Amino acid sequence: MQVVILPQPFDVAQYAADFISKQIRHKPSSVLGLATGSTPIATYQALIELVRQGAVSFQHVHTFNLDEYLGIPATHPQSYRHFMNEELFNHIDIDVARTQVPDGMSNDPIQACTRYEQAIQDAGGIDLQLLGLGRNGHIGFNEPSSSLASRTRIKTLTPATVADNARFFAPGEFQPHLSITMGIGTIMEARKILLLATGDTKASAVKTMVEGALSAACPATILQMHPQATVVLDSAAASLLEMREFYQYIEHENQKLQANGRPY
Repeated sequence: MQVVILPQPFDVAQYAADFISKQIRHKPSSVLGLATGSTPIATYQALIELVRQGAVSFQHVHTFNLDEYLGIPATHPQSYRHFMNEELFNHIDIDVARTQVPDGMSNDPIQACTRYEQAIQDAGGIDLQLLGLGRNGHIGFNEPSSSLASRTRIKTLTPATVADNARFFAPGEFQPHLSITMGIGTIMEARKILLLATGDTKASAVKTMVEGALSAACPATILQMHPQATVVLDSAAASLLEMREFYQYIEHENQKLQANGRPY
């Protein structure tokens, strides 16, 4: 696990956008796994600007989103399909037919999960998976106690996650308590993983993810086992890490290697 600590959330977003754009330039037909939530918005804004400048193109990129609420249509303002359209897809040169989000209104959600897994395989697997981090250590909607070998499936959201997401729904509005999510096993099959976390509210989960024991109690600890997982943090999210000075030293050495022409 590579840990990158940067001063501010803006720096995290710029680093992530550069990381993703390098992947696309390296392989224009890249298959990207994408995430929703507040953390990746700044990264998506930076990617939109890179597309506007002509620095990167999504013309041949294929995307799969991590998850979707079960029980609200794609047109609902809080659906993750709507989020992705508004925050990224509508502003870049991507073919919407190449953008996949789980079907939250399927008549057969279990079969929809199976089809989603197959679609990822048919696309050749995910080259780069973008992740956020829940305050309880969840990735996607894989809540604590989720199987570390799980596949795309229906999950019940914990009360903590429901409470975290309540701010996105109007008082009295139906708020889903179920979701379709890529499994942890599905996520771990991505060739590269890029996880972003900012703010002191994520500091405890970050410490457990990076320095804690591998455990389903904090699903994100599984990233310790991935050969190409990069965790990008702002100083607030990294504030509880006991070895943060070491991580900063290692990243400094990595940057020197890259400056000397280390292959991407």
